[in-house]
Amino acid sequence: MSARSETFRGAPGASEAFGGDLDLDGDTLREECGVFGIYGHPDAAAIVALGLHALQHRGQEAAGIVAFDGQVFHSERRMGLVGDSFSDLATIERLKGEAAIGHVRYSTTGETILRNVQPLFAELETGGLAVAHNGNLTNGLLLRRQLVRDGAICQSTSDTEAILHLVARSRHVRIVDRVMDALRQIEGAYALVMMTNKKLIGARDPLGIRPLVLGELDGRYILASETCALDIIGARFVRDVENGEMVVISEDGIESIRFARAQPIRPCIFEYIYFARPDSIVNGKNVYSVRKNIGVELARESAAEADIVIPVPDSGVPAALGYAQETGLPYELGIIRNHYVGRTFIQPTQSVRELGVRMKHSANRAAVEGKRIVLVDDSLVRGTTSVKIVRMMREAGAREVHFRIASPPITHPDFYGIDTPEKEKLLAATHDLESMRRYIGADSLAFLSIEGLYRAMGEEGRDAARPQYTDHCFTGDYPTPLTDLAVASPRQMAILAEAD
Repeated sequence: MSARSETFRGAPGASEAFGGDLDLDGDTLREECGVFGIYGHPDAAAIVALGLHALQHRGQEAAGIVAFDGQVFHSERRMGLVGDSFSDLATIERLKGEAAIGHVRYSTTGETILRNVQPLFAELETGGLAVAHNGNLTNGLLLRRQLVRDGAICQSTSDTEAILHLVARSRHVRIVDRVMDALRQIEGAYALVMMTNKKLIGARDPLGIRPLVLGELDGRYILASETCALDIIGARFVRDVENGEMVVISEDGIESIRFARAQPIRPCIFEYIYFARPDSIVNGKNVYSVRKNIGVELARESAAEADIVIPVPDSGVPAALGYAQETGLPYELGIIRNHYVGRTFIQPTQSVRELGVRMKHSANRAAVEGKRIVLVDDSLVRGTTSVKIVRMMREAGAREVHFRIASPPITHPDFYGIDTPEKEKLLAATHDLESMRRYIGADSLAFLSIEGLYRAMGEEGRDAARPQYTDHCFTGDYPTPLTDLAVASPRQMAILAEAD
């Protein structure tokens, strides 16, 4: 791998003005990661690699696996996709043991460098401990500063490392009690999978913001971010790990421990809109069905006089299907996505950058020309993607372009593991509906209402006093304290250049 000089970037999107040039993948929401673990299986590492393949949509920047063979922990952590590093037999054979955990990553806290790739590992007084984390701690920076002040030496810039230090510094004897001690000190959203020399441990934050499921394969237990990771290996879904619950898996079986007071679950609603794979079941709801219902509600609220419905691939597909079925309009693939293009090559000029966009997405002129079209997308963030899509459709001969967004306007940033810009870079936070329509160049623009979104989820509506989901990006209603907002940016202490 090439040498990489570590730097700390500003908040995502800070250098991009609304009119900046991005490809169609550049103006999307991204989640931090996915986790997977299995205990007591002779092919543990291979199964984890397959599980990570199924979770690749949750993070494409890096992947890692740690295995334990009864005496020694073995670690492989790489930049890039799972298939680029964990498909060859030699790598899997180095990951010996019947217990293993893995992680796929998209960075939101901490730079994209090898020493931030998870699972993180530490040798503690009680033995080795590997940790993989999905989510984001909202007091991670404060904890880190306190730990460093007390003499801790941090090797990564990830908030996950604070969890390792908290476990290490706990005065409890048993590792389970040490982990609970750590969990009671952290805030925010998290789904954790940990491995010791005797146990596989899973934990989900007190509100259940991030998903974590329990599965079973050949009598061995599995922990994973989504059910699609169980399906790929033929495992049986057992249940969701509950909010505020820690499950401890060992040779004695499985134990459930509640580390936080019981309260209503409040999962992230973006799992249903965008993040989870359509074939996953998240908190008992099929994601594909929810997304189709979203399209139905969108059509009921904002039907347009048009000839055809076109999804913005791939995340807009189920909602577009629901929209088309509700309106009776034909559903057409008016945008064709090339799934075999990775990161676009270096683009030194504006004209070449525009060609790079067309490498990934191109208009299907035969379906679009002369038509009044409804474009359905899952969300609108900065708006730069929407500008390019509308322009592409008009160049392909669309007579009218009506844009429909299958979620409410995003007006607030996220601090729980979703990579969103700061508020002033969110188009809906700075523009009214008409100015957004003019900006993207559409003939009409409409968003799904927050009440429509909740109806699509099977609710009568949003309970303002006790919201059923974590929906702060739309409402500004953050469900936990945002402790680190009072502390300086965590992206500030770059002192190590690392060849990775």
